[in-house]
Amino acid sequence: MWPFRAPGSIRLRLTLQLLTGAAVMALVLFFIVYSFARQIGAESQDRILSASATSILDATTVQSGNISVDIPYSAFTMLDNSVDDRVFYRITQDGDGLTGYDDLPSARQDQGTGPAFDTVTYRGEELRIATLTRRVSVGGTPTRIDVTVGQTRDAQADVLARILRMTVLLGFGFFAASALLAILAGRSTAASLSRLAESVSRRGPQDLRPVVAEVPSEMRPLVTSLNSLIARLSAALTRTEDFIAEAAHRVRTPLATVRAHGENTLRRVSKEENRVSLREMIRAIDESSRAAGQLLDHAMVSLRADQLELSPVSLRPLVADLVDRLRPVAELKDMDLRFEASEEQEVMGDTILIQNAVRNLLDNAIKYAPPETPIDVSLTREGTRATLTIRDQGIGFPATGADALTGRFARGENATGVIGSGLGLTIADEVARAHGGSLTIANIEGGPGACVRLSLPLR
Repeated sequence: MWPFRAPGSIRLRLTLQLLTGAAVMALVLFFIVYSFARQIGAESQDRILSASATSILDATTVQSGNISVDIPYSAFTMLDNSVDDRVFYRITQDGDGLTGYDDLPSARQDQGTGPAFDTVTYRGEELRIATLTRRVSVGGTPTRIDVTVGQTRDAQADVLARILRMTVLLGFGFFAASALLAILAGRSTAASLSRLAESVSRRGPQDLRPVVAEVPSEMRPLVTSLNSLIARLSAALTRTEDFIAEAAHRVRTPLATVRAHGENTLRRVSKEENRVSLREMIRAIDESSRAAGQLLDHAMVSLRADQLELSPVSLRPLVADLVDRLRPVAELKDMDLRFEASEEQEVMGDTILIQNAVRNLLDNAIKYAPPETPIDVSLTREGTRATLTIRDQGIGFPATGADALTGRFARGENATGVIGSGLGLTIADEVARAHGGSLTIANIEGGPGACVRLSLPLR
C-alpha cells in the first residue's frame, strides 16, 4: 500500500470551523445585547431625569415679582429606583442659586430649549445629571431659570449587572446550541462518507458493480470517479484472465509438441552421445513446461482469489476426475494411484481454483515419490470441513524449514535433481486460504513419505 498523508478528519475540521463561527457569533451577540441594554438603561434614566426636571420647572412660578419654587413630591419619587441611589438638585436664576445643592454642576447645553445631559463626578460618586432651562418674565425683565437634577447610577449599574449575567448565560446557551448543531452537522456530513465507504467495503472481492449509494451532490464527482475506476478495473481483470488462459494454451501446446518430437527422435537415434543430448533436451522441455504451467496456474490463482466465482462444488467427482487424468502419468513410473471417498463432500468454492490446487498436489506426489510405490488419496469429512489427504512414500519434507515450502519458488534442500518450480504447494496454500481453509504438510510418522492435507469448509 502506498503511503499517503492524511489531512485530518473532515468531521473534526467541519465541527471546529462551525464551533469557531458559533463562538464568534456568541461574542457578537453578547456585545450587541449588552450595548443595547446599556443604551436602553441610559435613555430610561435620562427620560426620568428630564421628567423630574420638567416637573420641578413647571412648579416654579413668579409671584409678586419674585420666583416661587414649590417642588412637587412626585419630582423625586419618580427617581426612587433604589435605596442605594442618591438624588441631587439645584435651581438657579440667571446663574444664582435659589435652592438645592449650590456646588452641583449643570449639564452643558447647546443651542435649543431641550434638556441637556451629562455624566459628572460629584462628591466622589458618578452622577448622571439633566439640566432644563426656561425663561420667565419678572417685573417685565426676562429671567433664566435653570433646573438641574442628578442621580447616582447604582441602580442602573445593578440592572446592567443582571443584564450582563443574563447576556452571558444567553451567549453560553447560544454557543452550546450552536455547538450541538455543529456536532450534528459534522456527523451528518461524515455519515455520507461512512455510508459510501461501507457500501464499498462490505462488498465481496468479486463484486465490481457500480456504486449506487445516495450521497450529497458535492460527493457525486467522487462516486462517478470511483465507478469509472471500478469499470476500468473490471475490464483489466477480464483481459488479464483471458490473457492467462490463452498464454497457458499457447505455451503448453508447443512444448508438448516439441517433447513428442524429441521422444520420437530418441527412439530412432542409436548413437549414445546423441541419445544423452536428446534426454537432456527432453528433461529441459519438461522443466520448462512444468515451470510455465505452474507460473500460469499461480497467476490464475492470484487473479481469481481476489474475485472468487463461488458455486457448489462436489469434491468426490472432481478429485476422481483428476486422479483418472493423472493415472497414466503415475503408471509411467509403475505407481498405483488409489482414490477413496467415504461420502459425497460439497463445498462453496471456485471450481477452477480447487482443480488447480488438487492437480498440483497430485502432481507433486507423483513427481517426488519413487517408482513402484502407491499413492493414496482419500476424501473424508472432519466436523464442518472436507479434508483431502494425499500420502506417498517419497522423499518427504526436510526436517527443518518445512513450513516455508508454501512460499513462492521455495523448494526443500532434499529435492535436488527433481524437476520443479517451487509453486505447487504455494498454489494449493493460496487456494485454501482464499476459501477459508488450510493446507497442512508433514512427514509420515514411522516411515518414508509425505502427507499433505487440504481442508475446505463444507457448504
